Amino acid sequence: MVLGRLFAGLKKTRETLVSGLRQLLGRGELDAAQLDRLEQLLYTADLGPAAAQLVTALREAFRKGTLTQAEEVEPFLKARLLQLMGGAERPAAPTAKPHVVLVVGVNGSGKTTSIAKLAALHKREGRTVMLAAGDTFRAAAVEQLSIWADRLEAPIVKGKGGADPSGLAFDAADAAAREGIDVLLVDTAGRLHTQKNLMAELEKVRRVLGKRVPGAPHETLLILDGTTGQNAIVQARQFQASVAVTGLMVTKLDGTARGGAVVSIREQLGLPVHYVGVGEGLEDIERFDPAAFVEALFQGA
Repeated sequence: MVLGRLFAGLKKTRETLVSGLRQLLGRGELDAAQLDRLEQLLYTADLGPAAAQLVTALREAFRKGTLTQAEEVEPFLKARLLQLMGGAERPAAPTAKPHVVLVVGVNGSGKTTSIAKLAALHKREGRTVMLAAGDTFRAAAVEQLSIWADRLEAPIVKGKGGADPSGLAFDAADAAAREGIDVLLVDTAGRLHTQKNLMAELEKVRRVLGKRVPGAPHETLLILDGTTGQNAIVQARQFQASVAVTGLMVTKLDGTARGGAVVSIREQLGLPVHYVGVGEGLEDIERFDPAAFVEALFQGA
């Protein structure tokens, strides 16, 4: 039985996709008209190109006579969704000390709150955490991260407004190494994927971190806003080209009926989704597991 935050967070997507699916199909023999309507339903959940692949597979099975009953469609879709997403790919357990995580994303993606959630997750798992307020251009971002640091009782490294982000990143890595911190989470200025000068700055931050802590950053986590659906894929491709993203966190799944974009993001980018955000609280983060995601998507709708 899939319970808890992930199930609750996918409520809107489940209502759109799965409740719609069951109303559309009912029981009994499947027909071509139902498949036509089903295609539109899959696109509504923002499955994108993955929807086309699912419909092609459904039509082929229907044509061959291996899919004939309406009640067979749901298990067929579940199996295909899991196939598209592949297995769970979790980030490697921290071994370096500090384990440095560079967090990137566009403005408004929920990056700062996601850093707080990640910090809380690592603390629950018994690790010490330090935060680096690398978004030096926005006083509000530094203030917000400082508030989270206080709530988490975690040390934070921050500079004056307009300070050099790479210099601050180096100072944070140095402090984390000297103090024996397990995990250093480095915030960065939210930027559009089209801002090449800021993308170059991000690459400089990466280089500087590696000068103080060998192999850093050990993870480069891209935060994507789940409510943007397929647009998130365009953003991700640009970041991927500039800063060698190692994994994704998809946020705000609780506020959208477009949770199906997670499937498309994973399938098109070939990047692992490591975490999903399913609420505003510090505990509202889940390590992403494709099987649990599909179960939460279909169960009890």
